[in-house]
Parts: sequence; structure tokens; C-alpha cells
Amino acid sequence: MIVSVSHRSVYRYDAPLRLAVQSLRLTPSHFDGQKVLSWEISVEGGTRGGAFRDGAGDWIESWSVRGPADRVEVAATGTVDTTDLAGMLRGHRETVHPLVYLRETPATMIDTALADLAAGAARGATSPLDTCHALSNAVRAAIAYRPGVTGAHTSAAEALALGEGVCQDHAHALIAAARSLDIPGRYVSGYLLADQDGKEHEAAHAWAELWVGELGWIGFDPANACCPNDLYIRIGSGFSAQDAAPIRGIASGPGAEALDVTVAVTAGQQ
Repeated sequence: MIVSVSHRSVYRYDAPLRLAVQSLRLTPSHFDGQKVLSWEISVEGGTRGGAFRDGAGDWIESWSVRGPADRVEVAATGTVDTTDLAGMLRGHRETVHPLVYLRETPATMIDTALADLAAGAARGATSPLDTCHALSNAVRAAIAYRPGVTGAHTSAAEALALGEGVCQDHAHALIAAARSLDIPGRYVSGYLLADQDGKEHEAAHAWAELWVGELGWIGFDPANACCPNDLYIRIGSGFSAQDAAPIRGIASGPGAEALDVTVAVTAGQQ
């Protein structure tokens, strides 16, 4: 499938900033399930610095903006040819060992409720893959999708206790539940073609990847009760949402910062 993306993040400052430095993880991953046909990243008034591919296989670019500036727009636009691999991350080159993703983070700390959820879901599973599907289904059943009830710093345990959240909370809870069973898990950021009419979304999508023995990394999206298919574009991964954020950086200046994000994902033609 041909999928087109327009992702714009506009930072506004109530007093001009002096300097902004950003690290951008906004380029689609290279693997058998997607081929980049065109892709462009731009930063309003910015200067592109170094770029590299990290150990997890993600492409990172650095940009800087010298003020005074009261507005900075970061845009990523392009078209990707996607293939449904039933969630398998086949052909993705990386050097980080899967066991590294057993590391605990504040967002994915395991409490008794998460451990019990995982143990109950895994009971009766007949294979590692079956266990991972059961974990994803259990997370979806335990955390209803409801925007606006959780925040950027809500942990998996907090979302589970609340029983509500968004895709970020589903991904964190699935990672924590998997890790309680010694299954490596990581957070994935990307895009989802959810509306054929190009309706703008509040933010980019997120899901989790779990390490399933000889099958390798497989994506699971509890928010949509599926594995990523050709409606998804994978951008990058990390231990948690903070680590996998498409845009990270600092701004120097006396003013407060406000952020507006729009993401339009449409079915395109080559």
C-alpha cells in the first residue's frame, strides 16, 4: 500500500528563544515491510547538523535554530510503500541485543497488578507467540481507549489502575507485562492510516514490539487489537515513549513554550 504522511509540530514561545537544539527521529525504518518512496524533514529557520543510524537501526538527525525566534516548525512529509508482514520486523538491521530491552524504566515499572495480569494471560498459552498475543489482548481488555485521561508521564501501572488511556499507555503496559515474564519488549513510534479521508490525528501512533524467540521482533498494537500491517509506518523504537520520541531537544530563552501537533496520514498513489 502507498501511504502518505504530513507531520507538523509547531513550537511557539511567548518570548523569543535564543537557541534551540533538536534530535529528530522522524525517518521511516528500513525493513522488508516498508520502502521509502520520498521523505523530507525541514525545520523552520534551522540548520541541519550531524546524522547517524543508532544501534537500534533508527535514523537520527540533529538540527539547531538560532534566535531570536518566537516560532519553530518541524515538518516531516513523504510517501512510503508498505507491505503486510503480520507484525514481523523482517530485514531490519540493528546491533542492540534483545535482552537489553528487559531494562526497567519509570514508565514500565512492574507492580503486582501488572504481574498478575501477565500471569493470568499467559496461563494456558501453548507457545511464546501465543503468550504474546494473550498479553496484548489482556492489556486491551484492561485499559479502555479514552483520550485525555492520562498524560505524557503516566506509567503503565497508573494506566492499569485507572483502566483507561491511549496508545502510549497500552504500549507501556504491554512492555511491562511482557517483561514480567522475561520477554523483551520495546516502545515503537510511527503512523497509522486510520482514516481514508486524511483526517488529522492528535498525534502519531504508538505500539509495542516483543521478542518472540526465533521469529524475532513482532509488533503488537493493543489499542487496535492487531499486529501492525500495511496501514502502519514504523519510525523508531526505544525503552519507553520518552526514549522513542520523534522530537527531543532543548530551547534556551526566557519564554514559555507551547506545542501544536498535526498528523495527516492518507492512502496515496505512486
